[in-house]
Amino acid sequence: MKTILSIFWVLLFTATVTAQQKKIEIGQQAPEIVLSKTDGSSFSLSSLKGRLVLIDFWATWCAPCVGEQPELKNLYNTFSDRVKKQEFEILGVSLDKNKESWEKAIDRFGISWTQVSDLKFWKSPVAKAYEIEELPFNVIIDSQGKIIAKNLHGTDLVNFLTAYLK
Repeated sequence: MKTILSIFWVLLFTATVTAQQKKIEIGQQAPEIVLSKTDGSSFSLSSLKGRLVLIDFWATWCAPCVGEQPELKNLYNTFSDRVKKQEFEILGVSLDKNKESWEKAIDRFGISWTQVSDLKFWKSPVAKAYEIEELPFNVIIDSQGKIIAKNLHGTDLVNFLTAYLK
């Protein structure tokens, strides 16, 4: 009887995990994001439809996230012509809880792409929708809002974007 119960729990756990992972699988539609910019105005991911979008989930308290910001700035500058043509964009989604720290980091790193947050830390509904368990985390969506890659960093990210934006 114990064996049957153990198998049942393993199958139930596996089914639950699989069901949760399907939300952000490659080929799925990216969940909508509607959050506030630093000035308090609302911004939605869907307003970027028609562009390739790198959604960068980060926070100022996350050392690896902070370490990636200069690389993202270089990436943004590398593809600035695609940004101007409205073919590519980065959307920064902060899982911070302190607005002052968030704004200071944006200034310190000279981040010029759109930044949004609800300042709810891990309790952000967006973190749940994207099933974020650790930072940094990113998702790349195509012009129709479908997920085409996730969690690419460093040269893998640069190579993917370079190949896609050719």
